[in-house]
Amino acid sequence: MTLENFKALVVNQDKDFTVKVNDLTLNDLPNGEVLIKVSYSGINYKDSLAAIPDGKIVTSYPFVPGIDLAGIVVSSEDPRFHEGDEVIATSYEIGVAHFGGFSEYARIPSKWIVPLPSGLSLKEAMIIGTAGFTAALSIQRLEENGINPEKGKVLVTGATGGVGSFAVSILSTLGYQVEASTGKDSEHEYLNNLGASSIVDRGEVFDGKIRALGKQKWAAAVDSVGGEPLASLLSQIQYGGAVASSGLTAGTNLPTSVFPFILRGVNLLGIDSVYCPMDVRLKIWNRLATDFKPANLERFIHQEVTLQQLPDVLPMLLKGQARGRFLVKL
Repeated sequence: MTLENFKALVVNQDKDFTVKVNDLTLNDLPNGEVLIKVSYSGINYKDSLAAIPDGKIVTSYPFVPGIDLAGIVVSSEDPRFHEGDEVIATSYEIGVAHFGGFSEYARIPSKWIVPLPSGLSLKEAMIIGTAGFTAALSIQRLEENGINPEKGKVLVTGATGGVGSFAVSILSTLGYQVEASTGKDSEHEYLNNLGASSIVDRGEVFDGKIRALGKQKWAAAVDSVGGEPLASLLSQIQYGGAVASSGLTAGTNLPTSVFPFILRGVNLLGIDSVYCPMDVRLKIWNRLATDFKPANLERFIHQEVTLQQLPDVLPMLLKGQARGRFLVKL
């Protein structure tokens, strides 16, 4: 194959920190068995952190961010993948220690790649991305711990974010009564349209006081907030319920007690989408193409952007200005 020039968003820390679109060749890409022509990527919080000098995400420079990508196989050294195959690659080291999806081409280790399931397009896969995958993994884990629609209401915290939005929609699709928590009054209509049956202010989840045990309000919760709100939430979960925890926007400390766990049998389920085993990853993506697939995925797109727009758009996620998903079209 001839080494043609292509465009990629490159962050670099030389004399100054820069974020700009550069020309690369295939020789610039890191090792991997599968070369992919990227069709779509998406913007995640990690990607925005990768585009600032003190984001503590990127380990070496120059670097191409983008933890999600979907595209078409150009060439493969692994017999499981062939030229023309449509594939998804998210998480692992992609966009953190291995050049990611903000590039017209990506070379990816085959063990990190998921064949695109029938029932999803490449665009739909990237509308879902890591955020939707994390929401789906959270719900799968809740189901494995005995949660079903008959058990009662399920709370979704940080409901207007990527994980929260997908959790509301998937739970609603599955027949759950979903209560969405947000501090944004302007987003109630958005959450209702996603399928929230009711909306509570974040102050009703955490009012500033953490009690050993509170009133039992929810059968389960999908939490992407963490910190003190998660500690408060755990004290309000019904007997035998569970909370799937995947985020830390409210902090990393969890000042809870053992009482929800030993007096109410509550389960706290840690959700990690980065190193999720491939057998589980395949199962979740197949469910996202079938019973987990939200209706009208296009409504999750906050904005569709190009590589050239990324330097201006990436900071928006750090300022809390995002709702739903930013889709990057290569």
